[in-house]
Amino acid sequence: MPAIGRHVSRLSGYAPALPTPFDDEGNIDAAQFERLCERQLDRGATALVVCGTTGEAPTLSPDEHRMLIRIAAGIARGRIPVIAGAGSNSTGHAIELTKDAEAAGADAILSVVPYYNKPTQRGLYAHFAAIAQSTGLPVLLYDVPSRTACGLADETVARLAGLPNVIGLKDATGDLDRPRRLRSLVGPYFRLMSGDDATALAFLAQGGDGCISVTSNVAPGLCRNLYLAFRRGQINTAQRWAVPVAELTAALFRETNPAPLKYALSLLGFMSPKVRLPLVEASDTVKADIAARMASLCENFQDDIIGALPDAANADALPYQARTGAPFAPNPPQQR
Repeated sequence: MPAIGRHVSRLSGYAPALPTPFDDEGNIDAAQFERLCERQLDRGATALVVCGTTGEAPTLSPDEHRMLIRIAAGIARGRIPVIAGAGSNSTGHAIELTKDAEAAGADAILSVVPYYNKPTQRGLYAHFAAIAQSTGLPVLLYDVPSRTACGLADETVARLAGLPNVIGLKDATGDLDRPRRLRSLVGPYFRLMSGDDATALAFLAQGGDGCISVTSNVAPGLCRNLYLAFRRGQINTAQRWAVPVAELTAALFRETNPAPLKYALSLLGFMSPKVRLPLVEASDTVKADIAARMASLCENFQDDIIGALPDAANADALPYQARTGAPFAPNPPQQR
């Protein structure tokens, strides 16, 4: 197995599900996306997850999918894996996205349960088996019934785990007993990743390996501290770190992701808060809540938020933006 493939097969810790920045004309802001990828790499992300739900994948064109994957792969340069969303409720379309992701430089794909058509478990197995057989990349399954109206049964996950390149599951079911149940079915090496920031610590405690996270976009240091404390057996410390993580998570999910997340990152100078229809920007009430939460984070955990790593001439202004709710002012991308 290539080195990066081995890396994906050992995926753990916190991997950010990256949002897609847009400029004033609604096009992808490539410079800001590069900067976000660079900062996450510097802050200890274990993978870059692109073109997923948080990345507004349903609104991206095929060319935009490929562009985002190429950018992330160019930043990562094999140091951490790039995991590309490549899901669809059409098996043929999902295979096309998977092949495109592989050609663009992805190291693995994240394949969501087909939404809307509500296939049977036999249909789900056939769907994912066809995708896995179409690619040489590792495949992570993504089970999020709150969005798909259909879920993977434990037995179906276990069957799929028998395929050579199906290496893990992003689980956003909220079923905190599931990691324990699945571990006995899939063995110790199958990667069980939470897809729910609010319950990630409990997921780890039941045998999970990590979290594909929205919150770590804003506070990678807090999330990393939580994970490392847990892995070291420092449960009380992990629980203390979990408090600010939970408070930030609650603010980021008051309305549909990624609108609140993009507003939080706009306060740190990382991107515009713009989203694509049918999503709209966060409401004024939610923005006020997020601004207050960001001010508290900058005051108490400045070294653990994504804007705190010095790199640009105006880095000192980032906490000020968050404290004051100043409008987004793009910073120049880092020089590589």
